[in-house]
Amino acid sequence: MTRPGLTIAPEPPDLPEELPGGSLDASAIENGDSWSHVRLADVSLSELRATGLSFREAALARVELTGGRLINLSFADVDLDTCSLTTVDARSASMRRVAAHGCRMTGLLWTEGALRDVVVRDCAIDLASFAASRIEQVVFERCNLRQTDFQDAELRGVRFVDCDLSEADLSGARLAFCELEGCRLDGLRGAESLRGAAMPWADIVAAAGLFAGALGVRVLDP
Repeated sequence: MTRPGLTIAPEPPDLPEELPGGSLDASAIENGDSWSHVRLADVSLSELRATGLSFREAALARVELTGGRLINLSFADVDLDTCSLTTVDARSASMRRVAAHGCRMTGLLWTEGALRDVVVRDCAIDLASFAASRIEQVVFERCNLRQTDFQDAELRGVRFVDCDLSEADLSGARLAFCELEGCRLDGLRGAESLRGAAMPWADIVAAAGLFAGALGVRVLDP
């Protein structure tokens, strides 16, 4: 099903086999702080306010960032395991070579950000916003993306597998070499932005009403 010219195969995080354990004290964190070559687990940083924080070559497990304001947050070569970014304001943030699984990202604000070489599995990302973001070589698998905002985003080489995209908004989004398989699209807004995406035939038939509405095709009464 992959479109000629581009293979959707995100690069995995480049992590050493062993990472030393570390700890974080929320009260000591300052703008621009960076952590690298570290494993963090069971850390609570809820409501944290800081700009330009970065994590490099790190593994985070059950790290709580709920409700934070983390502008320009950066993850590079990072594994995120059951972490929470719920309602985090992370405008202009970036992920590069990141694997996220079992994470909670409801209400995440990632506008004007970037994701490249990212795999997101079994995550709750509903009511989030990736508006005006650049998303490249990214796989969303078994994710809840209900009512998530992709307005004016650029998606290139992105695959959605078994995701719930009900009432998500693709208005003004630009898609290239993207794939959707087994996804729920009820009430999807901006369906015309799917022009050129690849889908299994069965999924296309199931979404016929959505596509007809996007094209302005009326259904005749029998």
